[in-house]
Amino acid sequence: MTTVAAYAAPSAKAPLERTTIERREPGEFDVLIDIKFAGICHSDIHQAREGWGEAIFPMVPGHEIAGVVAAVGPGVTRFTVGDRVGVGCMVDSCRECENCKAGLEQYCTGGGMIGTYNAIGKDGEPTYGGYSQKIVVDENYVVRIPDGLALDEAAPLLCAGITLYSPLKRFGAGPGKKVAIVGLGGLGHMGVKIAHALGAEVTVLSQSLRKKDDGLKLGADHYHATSDPKTFEELAGTFDLIVSTVSAPLDFGAYLSLLKTQGTLANVGAPEEPVSLNLFSVINGGKSLAGSMIGGIAETQEMLDFCAEHGIGAEIELIRAEQINEAYERVLASDVRYRFVIDTSTI
Repeated sequence: MTTVAAYAAPSAKAPLERTTIERREPGEFDVLIDIKFAGICHSDIHQAREGWGEAIFPMVPGHEIAGVVAAVGPGVTRFTVGDRVGVGCMVDSCRECENCKAGLEQYCTGGGMIGTYNAIGKDGEPTYGGYSQKIVVDENYVVRIPDGLALDEAAPLLCAGITLYSPLKRFGAGPGKKVAIVGLGGLGHMGVKIAHALGAEVTVLSQSLRKKDDGLKLGADHYHATSDPKTFEELAGTFDLIVSTVSAPLDFGAYLSLLKTQGTLANVGAPEEPVSLNLFSVINGGKSLAGSMIGGIAETQEMLDFCAEHGIGAEIELIRAEQINEAYERVLASDVRYRFVIDTSTI
């Protein structure tokens, strides 16, 4: 075991503090990564504060990890020392179920994917995430970060990037399609960039117009305030696809009314509270209400290659580790444009 510095939440809702954790020595197929940057995802806050249910403490959050390979096990064939790599929301899965074999490891039915943190690994030990100096991961759950992407701007792609890329690809965003992104935050801004690069006509639906200039610069063709009732009148029946990134309950009937016949409303934001829905909002017009969770390993690599090809990185605010607790409060106040990234050399 190797002792490394990290930032951890000692208990639910407690401020994160500097500590040390143990990392296993690399096994035959393991990759030891020197973490350079770690993004702060809203999911980190949900889990550190038990918004999504009971959690494992102490917790080292972080599943947007970018770094450099420091060592590899003797059986590793995919990576060598010095490679630029990333780790997203999972570090293992059963590998045997139908979903795992189909490249949908995030939907593993053989026990579920093993999260990068707040999970129990196959060794029976808790997993610890990217708010740390190093991590050891099986090579099958590590992806390569292309040279065209800066590591700090690439880190959020490992969750925010793939979370938007997967449904946009799955539901056919591209030329001739009208796509709306609900919310212009850490997830939403990546959705705008990726949908634009895919060739879709992109609209941002945000509570207010205060980020309109940003949205248009990021690639949106249109920008509307959902606080204005006229928005829902003017845009009724407009979109082929709407992707909601917000983690607060929505009036799903209102948003479904914006879809064309047989359009899809895909949810990637996960509110802590249940939501209600009048099913006639779906039945009328043959519409679909869908969900999507990150992406498989192969699709995550595809996304990184796509982003490198199109010059897409996250819009980030780089912070020192001692600013993590302040950053959490700013995320909750929507005071970030658009992703906090920790410089892990400051841990």
